[in-house]
Amino acid sequence: MNDSHSNGEPDASKFTHHLSPTKTGMLAPSPIVTRRTRTDSTSALALKNPQITGKVKYFCKSKGHGFIIPDNGDPDTFVHISDIEGEYVPLPGDQVRYRLCPIPPKLEKCQAVHVEIINLTPQVHLKWDSPENN
Repeated sequence: MNDSHSNGEPDASKFTHHLSPTKTGMLAPSPIVTRRTRTDSTSALALKNPQITGKVKYFCKSKGHGFIIPDNGDPDTFVHISDIEGEYVPLPGDQVRYRLCPIPPKLEKCQAVHVEIINLTPQVHLKWDSPENN
């Protein structure tokens, strides 16, 4: 199956559909920007932004992304697995602190970066290197 347009560009609608939990209506940005693919200038913009707090709405280790509900009432914020710091996989309800990073090329949307869990829910949290079936 070819997921590209005739000009060789990826078909964004197919890309986001496969990566997003569509039954809840959340859409991952396309293309997804990871810590590794982010430019130095974009990272510098993120460091100028204030830290924000929120709660994890959804996170899927196997898909590598999730969403945060900001405490300030803004729309849900996308988070990529590469931007989560610490030893535990986040669970819904975990309180987090993060910065917003603009998503290229238009820099109109943002995603969460430098995400730290500051208050774990009482549920058992797995470490990143733990098997998912435990």
